[in-house]
Amino acid sequence: MRSFGVDIGGSGIKGCTVDLDAGQLVGERVRIDTPQPSLPEAVYAVVAEVVGSFGWEERIGVTFPGVIKKGVARTAANVDKSWLGTNVAEGVEQVVPGTVTTLNDADAAGLAEMRYGAGRDRDGVVMMLTFGTGIGSALFVDGRLVPNTEFGHIQVDGEDGERRASAAAREREDLSYPEWAKRVDRYLDVLEAGVWPDLIIVGGGVSKKAQKWVPLLSTRTPVVVAELRNDAGIVGAALAAAEDLGP
Repeated sequence: MRSFGVDIGGSGIKGCTVDLDAGQLVGERVRIDTPQPSLPEAVYAVVAEVVGSFGWEERIGVTFPGVIKKGVARTAANVDKSWLGTNVAEGVEQVVPGTVTTLNDADAAGLAEMRYGAGRDRDGVVMMLTFGTGIGSALFVDGRLVPNTEFGHIQVDGEDGERRASAAAREREDLSYPEWAKRVDRYLDVLEAGVWPDLIIVGGGVSKKAQKWVPLLSTRTPVVVAELRNDAGIVGAALAAAEDLGP
């Protein structure tokens, strides 16, 4: 069975057809830089371009970097604030042939990892964290998603957690991987104090270089690298569309 997923991020918008039996992309994904400013109409146009490049005309899944409630964006940390209160599903449906399922980007990545990747067959409390422009989070209890967690915004030493420990922060401040790993460690210390997960899965673009920082972490919780790496959002979006898993 095939479906289609689009992953909207603060720096890039990417999409691809997905083989849901294997949990893999079919062919090469298409990635286009997120327009700046990242206004809704400009982003919708890019989504339409991505979908159109595959000739896909059926239902699609679309992720958004913020809280999504019944298709409506309630937060917008790393895209333009004009998204707040916008019905993302309806906006995308105006520019693509099919209907749309929308969900938080980290929730989508988590769904993919729990079905096909590092969280497969895992019970207990599992947390997926995506390190990119911000820090996205997805929380699962015995395999069931608790949607729209925003653990990237917990306060760490008086500052927003993702401001110090996101992949963007590492690049912005030109931190070495050992320097950045100390920040991630501190962020996870604070997170663990409130949640006590049984497993943490780390993903996002920086997961491609996991060997440079994951072994340096000293958390009490086992930390594993997302198996689908930076494709997890696309796969999870496609899965959500096919199985109507949006919040």
